[in-house]
Amino acid sequence: MPLATKLAFGLITALAFAAPLRAEQITVFAAASLKTALDRVADDWNAGAQDQVVVSYAGSSALAKQIQKGAPADIFISAAVDWMDLLQDQDLIAADSRVDLLGNSLVLIGGQGADPVDLGPGFDLAGLLGQGKLAMALVDSVPAGVYGKQALESLGLWDGVAAKVAQADNVRAALALVASQEAPLGVVYATDAAAEPQVAVLGRFPDDTHDPIIYPAALVAGGHPQAQAFLDHLMGRDAGLVFKKQGFTLIDRDE
Repeated sequence: MPLATKLAFGLITALAFAAPLRAEQITVFAAASLKTALDRVADDWNAGAQDQVVVSYAGSSALAKQIQKGAPADIFISAAVDWMDLLQDQDLIAADSRVDLLGNSLVLIGGQGADPVDLGPGFDLAGLLGQGKLAMALVDSVPAGVYGKQALESLGLWDGVAAKVAQADNVRAALALVASQEAPLGVVYATDAAAEPQVAVLGRFPDDTHDPIIYPAALVAGGHPQAQAFLDHLMGRDAGLVFKKQGFTLIDRDE
């Protein structure tokens, strides 16, 4: 057998028995309000990709603190810029990978069949609550709670309801309190309300009553390099269609 043929045969044989490329698990830490849409995006990705995505949901503040403690995440998606800023200041994310992914809005919800209200200064929210509780995410740390408190303060309603607020660990937990009728009213994102058929939107808080609701995303420092492909996918058209269907707005990209 000629030398060239032997070499070619040897190369083919080596390739045939070479170990396949190792698939990695890409771990995404994401704000709880993303669950419905992001589960769909991750499922679509996992159906055709070698590197599989697993998403862990919680309040943005809790996730950021886990990353600070060394939790093995590859991508972080926050519901507020301040928690991403904190990690960036500590070099815990890859700053050059950071993107503003999505936007959202804030609504007041009640049980099915509840009548719409006009959310403005002078609205008697305390009277509408009666002896009931107002479900909100943690108002001093979880973005949905922070935005909600800002909105209520801006409208002059906070002092009248502060003692009636039932604080939950994240916005989906606040949503569940209203869906299960444990609380008559709640403040959540519009996308959360769209995901739960047991609640109705009573009114939308004006955008100028709270800070802009922005979801930044970034690679976590030291994570798997393969995570960049999924981050790119999140900014792409297919994922964008899923997010828009759930009620999110798309930021810094062609829609």
